[in-house]
Amino acid sequence: MAKEVKLLGFWTSPYVYRVEWALKLKGVDYEYLEEDIFNKSTRLLELNPIHKKVPVLVHDKKVILESHVILEYIDETWEQNPLLPKDPRERAMARFWAKYGDEKLLSAWKQTWLKGEEKAKAVEESIEALEKIEEELKEKKYFEGEGIGYLDLALGWIAYWLPVMEKVGSMQLLKEEKFPAITSWISKFLSHPAIKDKLPPWDELVVYLDEKREARYNSYYPKQREN
Repeated sequence: MAKEVKLLGFWTSPYVYRVEWALKLKGVDYEYLEEDIFNKSTRLLELNPIHKKVPVLVHDKKVILESHVILEYIDETWEQNPLLPKDPRERAMARFWAKYGDEKLLSAWKQTWLKGEEKAKAVEESIEALEKIEEELKEKKYFEGEGIGYLDLALGWIAYWLPVMEKVGSMQLLKEEKFPAITSWISKFLSHPAIKDKLPPWDELVVYLDEKREARYNSYYPKQREN
């Protein structure tokens, strides 16, 4: 019998893993469908004709797009293990910081693949964003308190993808003495049963992001490549 929940994803996408983690936390049985984002299938283009991206969640033939929207849909559809806080202001702040993480930190992190002053600026912006997130986390176990919630999932890429890019880019952003709260949170987050068994292979992710970094570098600096 076909499962009523299907998730279209790509094995390196932190946006996809947010959704998988949420489904795991909720105990929702689902079928994962791997997509080749460099050779997009008819299925993906039909289900997400606007952005043509993953993740795409299909629940009982209903299509839900965009990772943050999908997280909220999952939380409202399956009430067990709630992800968002009950308090309206706390819910609003969780959404704010989730958006901040993508627009400020994730966007700056993607620019650390550059060189010289451009890379230095991206590193500086990344550290500034991490400082804000460190202050928000403070001494809490998780962003939502005692258990993993919506904001932990939204920022979960910091725990795994950010260290990979530190290795690939030969840089250090997450110094333990500067970010003790984030460092402690990373350890707890990655050891959680719903998270630790649902991560891309480290070595393969390093190779993939290194190749992607090299491709973007050569595209951004074509003249230097030709010399």
